[in-house]
Amino acid sequence: MAQADSRQEVIVVGGGPAGLMAAGQAATRGLQVILLEKKHLPARKLGITGKGRCNLTNTAANDDFLRTFGHGAKFMRFALGRFSSRDLVSFFNSLGLETEEERGGRVFPRTQQASDVVRALVGWVKEAGVKIKTAKAVRQIVAEKGRVRGGVTDKHGTTEEFFRGENIVIATGGASYPATGSTGDGYALARALGHEIVPVYPGLVPLETKGDTAPMMQGLSLRNVRAGIYVQGKKQVEDFGEMLFTHFGVSGPIVLSLSKDVVRALSRNLEVKLVIDLKPAVSHTALKSRISSRMHARGRKKISNLLKEFLPIKMIPVFLKNSDIDPDKPGSDLSASEQKALRMWCKELCMDITGYRSFNEAIITSGGIKLSEVDPRTMQSRKVQGLYFAGEVLDVDAGTGGFNLQAAFSTGWVAGNSVTARQG
Repeated sequence: MAQADSRQEVIVVGGGPAGLMAAGQAATRGLQVILLEKKHLPARKLGITGKGRCNLTNTAANDDFLRTFGHGAKFMRFALGRFSSRDLVSFFNSLGLETEEERGGRVFPRTQQASDVVRALVGWVKEAGVKIKTAKAVRQIVAEKGRVRGGVTDKHGTTEEFFRGENIVIATGGASYPATGSTGDGYALARALGHEIVPVYPGLVPLETKGDTAPMMQGLSLRNVRAGIYVQGKKQVEDFGEMLFTHFGVSGPIVLSLSKDVVRALSRNLEVKLVIDLKPAVSHTALKSRISSRMHARGRKKISNLLKEFLPIKMIPVFLKNSDIDPDKPGSDLSASEQKALRMWCKELCMDITGYRSFNEAIITSGGIKLSEVDPRTMQSRKVQGLYFAGEVLDVDAGTGGFNLQAAFSTGWVAGNSVTARQG
C-alpha cells in the first residue's frame, strides 16, 4: 500500500457543500487539510441544484426554519445557531457573490447561476490552503483504539493509497443524483466503524399515480392550489402552492414537500391518495352556487366551452372523459349529479399514489447516520474519536426552499471549526 502525502491534520471525504465548508473552515484555522473527492471536479451536485440557480438558504425565522427538519430539529438547533442563514449570506457576500431574496424567503445568487456559487466556494477553499485531490474515492477508514488513523482510496493499477490523518470528516452526501457522485459511500464507511444507518429512501421526490388521468394532463402546471395526502383514508399532511402533472404522475414544489409522508406510507404498504383543491379560496357551498348560476345563465353554450371558467383548458377533456359527460351538451342540461361531479373535481380531485421515482430524480436523501451517535455541538462521532460527519450523510432532511443546503453548510461549518490538531 502506497503512502500518499505526509500526515494530514484533517482529511475531508467528499467535495460537496458540507465538505468544502468543513475543509475551508479547518484550513482558515491553520490546520493542514486535504479534501478527497471521488469525481474529477468538486461540487458537481451543487452546480445543478435549484435547476441551476442554487437556492442557497431561506430567510425564515429561526423556529420556522428548525421546524422544517422534523425529527432532526433538535439536532440542528446548535449548528444553525452557530452558522445561520444570515451568516451564510454574509459569507458568500464576503466572497464577492451577491444574493437576492425571492418569494417564500428563498435566497439565490443574484446572477441566478449555481456555477458562480461553486466558483466562489472552491476558490475560497483553495485560497485557504486546502489540498484538493480529485478522482480519489475513499473505500475504507482505518481506526485503531477508538481513533481514526487515515483513509484508503480506490486502487490505481495495483496500488492502494493510504492518507494518514488525525481527523476525518465524512461529507459524502446521500444517494440522490448518483451521477454527481452521491452514491451512498458514506453510509458504508460509517457502518464499518460501528455506526447505525437509518434506512435511506428518496426524499423530495416526484410521485407516481394510478391510471391515465395525470399522463393525459402531462405538462399542465397548477398554481395556488392546495394538495393533501391521505393515508388509509385519513389526512396526514397538506401544502399550498404549485404542482405539475407528468407522464408518470405528479411533481412540483408542493408534491415534493409532501413526498416524505408518501414514501413512508408506501413502504408500509398503506393506501395513499392525493387530493387536490383547485380552488382553495372558494368553499363547496359557494362553488355549488356559482356552477349552478353559470350553467343557467349561459346554458345554450356547450359544456366544453363553459368549463373554461372553472378548469384549465388542458384539464377539460380529461374531466369530461372521467365524468362521462358529452362535450357538446348544453350547460343548461347538466344534471345535478353532473354539476356535483364538476364541483368535486375542482375541490377534491383525487388520485391514487402507487409509487415514487428513484434516487436518480430525488432532490435529497432521507435517512442516514443515526443522529444520537453524533454530537450536534461538534459533529464528532460518539463512537470513534476524530471522526466527524457533515451534510446529507446525516439523518437530517427538510422540505424545499433552501433548508437542506443550509443544513449542509451549517454542519460543515461546525465540523470544520471542531476538528483539532492532536496534541503530543
